[in-house]
Parts: sequence; structure tokens; C-alpha cells
Amino acid sequence: MPLEDVRCFCLSLPHTVEDTPFGPQALVYKVAGKMFALLMPDDVPARLNLKCEPDYALELRDRHAAIRPGYHMNKRHWNTLTLDGSLPSRLVHDLIRHSYDRVIAGLPARQRAAIGDEG
Repeated sequence: MPLEDVRCFCLSLPHTVEDTPFGPQALVYKVAGKMFALLMPDDVPARLNLKCEPDYALELRDRHAAIRPGYHMNKRHWNTLTLDGSLPSRLVHDLIRHSYDRVIAGLPARQRAAIGDEG
């Protein structure tokens, strides 16, 4: 999956902002100030960290060699996807959306209401 497709899909989600708090080598995607994706575009192959429901995270790791426990993240709640072309684009999109939805669901009700819970 081309990196620009990953970036565009992340940014297409409501209220998403792209930030570089860890330097230009790491693109961070946030909603309501909370990170849902971290893209390392300069790695070869590129890597993408995404939040994931813990049981689903384990299932994905068992089924896909390109999905591993989150690199430098809480390994129970985060996966790292190696964007080497082995994962279908649809799956990558679905996992980005899953991560975004988990972050939205974890927000206090007042914050969800303030952003319109468009997720």
C-alpha cells in the first residue's frame, strides 16, 4: 500500500490532525489530542503502529507475519504493521479505522459530543 494512501486515509477521518512530536521521521495521527496511528515512512519497509482491541491484536498477529506487537508501544493494545505489500489495502484501512474508533470510544462522553462522534 503506498504511503500516501495511508496518510490520506488517516487524514480523511473526522477531526484528524497530523503531527510530528517525535521529530520529522515519525508522523503521528491524532483525534481529540489522542494518538491513533504512528507512521514511520522512512523505515524500509515503512511501519505503522495502530491501536487494537487486545484479543483481535493477537488474532491478527497469528494470521499475518507483517503484524507484530507494537514497537515501542504497549504490546497489549498496539500492533505494528510492516507495510511491505503483503497486507491487503482493505485490511490496512480497516485496521486504521479500528484504531481511530477505539480512541473515539475511549474519550469522555463530553469530548465525544464536542467532536460530534462522527467516527
